[in-house]
Amino acid sequence: MITASILIIGNEVLSGRTQDTNINYIARNLKIKGISLVEVRIIKDDEVAIINTVKQLSQQCDYLFTTGGIGPTHDDITSLTIAKCFGLAYEIHPKALEILKEYYGDEFNDNRKKMAYLPQGAHLIENPVSKAPGFIVHNVYCMAGMPKVMKAMFQHVLPKLKNGNPIFTVEIKTNLIEGIMARHLSDIQKNHSDVEIGSYPFYNQPPDIGVVLVVCGTDELHVNQAVESIVEMILIFKGDVISKTILNS
Repeated sequence: MITASILIIGNEVLSGRTQDTNINYIARNLKIKGISLVEVRIIKDDEVAIINTVKQLSQQCDYLFTTGGIGPTHDDITSLTIAKCFGLAYEIHPKALEILKEYYGDEFNDNRKKMAYLPQGAHLIENPVSKAPGFIVHNVYCMAGMPKVMKAMFQHVLPKLKNGNPIFTVEIKTNLIEGIMARHLSDIQKNHSDVEIGSYPFYNQPPDIGVVLVVCGTDELHVNQAVESIVEMILIFKGDVISKTILNS
């Protein structure tokens, strides 16, 4: 199992000023690669918080993806803080400087030059949108917070990530409600411990209420066995299997 975590850095997300969409985008693409996303955190632009969180998450996962804090303003402290986190010098990256100078031309200034300062030995993440690159240090991938830029950066690194085992997913939609089948569903999860079973109720205009049950796992046979048990449970409670959808990429 290849694992990953996401760290969103930015006061604007915590204040509610900005609604994050990067988590969903990264998570969906990691699933396609068979990489299991195990944790997501959102923290403020604070040096101590960034250092402590990066150290912990980078040690417990194969990949750590960060977004935010790599721009030209005073509150963009991610690059410098990552350098401190790993005890690296914080210095001009020649290739990053070349990219920025070429892109901004006569409008290149000291503020924009700040984006060329990276942890020593960092590898660049290409940015085809606004050119200022992200960077990689060890297993930490630092990208921009702006969704359009982050997506472009992530698409640059995605093909280079290790492929994990394919994740098989089946969705079962039923008109039963959670309270009716909760105990039996718990038993099914215990009997199929190597798959994950999620329960997601929906409440539309009656009688369109019920639950979507999502079964995920790396063993297709075991996923299908759990699905069969769920279908049997629904029928025992005289519910309807409204749909059963395979979501494998």
